[in-house]
Amino acid sequence: MRIIVFGACGRMGQQVIRLAEEGFRGASLHAGVDLGGNQSGFPCYQSPADVPEGADCIIDFSHHAATKSLLDYAIKAHLPVVLSTTGHTDSEKKLITEAAKEIPVFFSANMSMGVALLAELAKKTAALYPHANIEIVETHHNRKLDAPSGTALMIAEGIREILKKATFLCGRGGHGKRADEEIGIHAIRMGNIVGTHEVLVGTDAETITLKHEAHDRALFAEGAIAAAEFLCKQPAGLYKMQDMIKF
Repeated sequence: MRIIVFGACGRMGQQVIRLAEEGFRGASLHAGVDLGGNQSGFPCYQSPADVPEGADCIIDFSHHAATKSLLDYAIKAHLPVVLSTTGHTDSEKKLITEAAKEIPVFFSANMSMGVALLAELAKKTAALYPHANIEIVETHHNRKLDAPSGTALMIAEGIREILKKATFLCGRGGHGKRADEEIGIHAIRMGNIVGTHEVLVGTDAETITLKHEAHDRALFAEGAIAAAEFLCKQPAGLYKMQDMIKF
């Protein structure tokens, strides 16, 4: 599986390239694309138009602002694309949906297979305990800008697919009884923590705790390559991490 890495000279792009050079999941590096050009001794181009033919898939770790140009290239080259960036605008999300009608597109709020597994387990637990209290706690480094995290919201949205009347409360304060259908979402920012997501499901008789801890950002590169391997076998359509781990 020969991959093109967009954002090749960035931190996550470099992680993908390292794994590809090690043959992770049968991947190999076809080329990199980065506005900075070739800085790392591998084939790297400033424009995707200069990339030679022969690739099997694109992995994008650049910036969401590049979505249109990336998708235009992917459609023209008939290549599946794994979008590993975040922060897409509504108009960019519309472009992604339209592109998925022509090519396979993988788009997930979090590229960790472990987080996707956590989200699925949370849904199954909510289905078994529909009257339980559910709280989500996420912890990240002190430089993270958004709170709560997109991943925490993704987990909460998944639970709401099961508990249709659930409402979200981001942070808790003031006085008053907890609402029965409420999902509490709490954000902690401290130190250099890569990312921890915890789902607590509690009744008066017991508590179930589901937890995922990220120790190294390389896990997102591993997930992106796994997604590319999955995507190369799919027809045109829009896919997410949960599609890979259905059970």
